[in-house]
Order: sequence, then C-alpha cells, then structure tokens
Amino acid sequence: MKKFGLLLFSLFVSAAWAADEAPVIRRVSIFSTSTDWEGVTGLQLSEYKGKFISDPKLVGNKGLVLYYLDGFPCYGLGEGVRVWIDPKGRADNDLRIVCLRPPQEINFAWRNMTNDGVQRATTGLLRCPVSDDGRDLTIDLKKCAKGPDWPEYK
Repeated sequence: MKKFGLLLFSLFVSAAWAADEAPVIRRVSIFSTSTDWEGVTGLQLSEYKGKFISDPKLVGNKGLVLYYLDGFPCYGLGEGVRVWIDPKGRADNDLRIVCLRPPQEINFAWRNMTNDGVQRATTGLLRCPVSDDGRDLTIDLKKCAKGPDWPEYK
C-alpha cells in the first residue's frame, strides 16, 4: 500500500509541475520556405502541372533529369519536382508545383543521365520560360538557357 501511495504522489507532483509549464505550440508548415506566402501576399496558392516539349540536343542519347528549383511565386511538390525525359522526348513524370500565380520562368538543376543511373551532382542551372493555359504549364526545352555549371556558379 505504501508503494501505491508513493506512486500516486509521484504522479500528482509530476502533473503539478507539468501544469506550471506553458504548452508548446508547434506550427506545421507545408511550405518549402519559412514564409507563409498566402499570409504574406493575401493571394491563394494553386497547384500547376508542367509538361515538356523536348529538345534532342539538350536531352542527348542518355536522357535528361531535371530537378525543379523552388523560387517565388512557386515551390515544388514531393516527387513532382524530379522529371526524367528519355531520348525520345517522353517524360516519366509531370512537374508538380504550387504557385501564387503561373510562373513566367522556372529554374532546374539538370544532368544528362539514364533513368536508372546513379544520381550524382547535377551539371548546373537551366532557366526556362513557361507558357500557361490555366493550371497547365508548358516548358519548351528548346527555349531554355543553360546557366553556369555549378563550379562556376556565383
């Protein structure tokens, strides 16, 4: 009985100490940055899907892997930020991004590689103009400009 009383007393003291502490409130952010873009701008986020028009010169004979690089007014969604385009110009995935408005230009990290190739560092920056039809985006790879490779990036 003494042990039970001691246990009950310990629980009471622990509960009393916990009641004196302020509760920790954690805010879960679904954004890739620390800024709540809807809250800051008053605009609503919407999901956009991107399709690609291939460029055989850029894609090459191995294929092309693209990684969307977040940038205002958009950020990428999970697996939708990586797209591999095969040598015949077919994409294995849609680009999926969330934006406050349709982007006029987006940036990718890129590398020529096979789809089953081991992922290593990408080659550099690829800047692409975007055309939109509602929430459908089109990225014509022939119109993209290669930025500097990462070792030259400043």
